[in-house]
Amino acid sequence: MDRFLAPHTPEALAHNHLTENWFNWDTDHPSLDETLIAGCASYAALSRYLSGADLFLLPRARSELERILRRYSYDAIHNTIAKARSPLEHGGYSRICHLAEKSLAQVLDSSDNTEALLRLHSAPSDTVSSDPVLNRMDHSSPRPIRTK
Repeated sequence: MDRFLAPHTPEALAHNHLTENWFNWDTDHPSLDETLIAGCASYAALSRYLSGADLFLLPRARSELERILRRYSYDAIHNTIAKARSPLEHGGYSRICHLAEKSLAQVLDSSDNTEALLRLHSAPSDTVSSDPVLNRMDHSSPRPIRTK
């Protein structure tokens, strides 16, 4: 995680602040802190992608990776807003989504992060092993999928 969002980045700091102060983070201001929510959502989206726990369709291109990260960040935003006790300002949801998307784009634009993230969960058939036996293995599903 540190390669993509180091501990001193605003996203990591937002995530830490929100998780450490979960019971009262939203009562410090009259309305929700949009930057805090967006930063935490970006961090959570990247963390969720790195774990691969909910990844069913593997991204093959940057656009697919961006869609997955955006969806994960929207999930985090929705969860945070749902648990908050302070109101969200008019237009706040759109601003939060935009800030989270901008943060994720910056991560993907940095060095070779996009390629590294795409390789992280690449399909076994996409990787070439030095072992010829592994290269000949069939990675298809053991059970056929029936369609009606």
